Amino acid sequence: MKSKRNNYAEVIFDAISENEAFARIIVAGFVMPLDPTIDEINELKTIVSEAVTNSIIHAYENKGGKIKLIIESYINEITITVIDYGKGIEDLNRAKELFYTTKPEEERSGMGLTIMEIFADEFYISSKIGEGTIIKVKKYLHYANELYA
Repeated sequence: MKSKRNNYAEVIFDAISENEAFARIIVAGFVMPLDPTIDEINELKTIVSEAVTNSIIHAYENKGGKIKLIIESYINEITITVIDYGKGIEDLNRAKELFYTTKPEEERSGMGLTIMEIFADEFYISSKIGEGTIIKVKKYLHYANELYA
């Protein structure tokens, strides 16, 4: 059974590299009242950083656009959704492969989706060519097991 949502934030910002740090700060500030561990904060910030950076570099190819960040808190989880309206991902299965990158000439490791999936408790991605990509992650907080044990 899904718990009642406690808080919600939605922010739309320009797809420029300076806003990657802005997105990290938003997420950290949003979760602080929930008393997360340092690891939980760092993992959430990393997930958002990877998703936003992918939108800037791959979806918009550093040519600008908009990114929507949605953060929701429930009694036992944080849900983060990052939406871009860029070019979309041609082959999601290939994009999920470790070390795969569409920008081999740049210093990209091809690990962004893998990192997000590892740090998230649940990871969803959908993409349509010419319409954009949606990444949604859920992270269960450390006290969730204590509350429902």
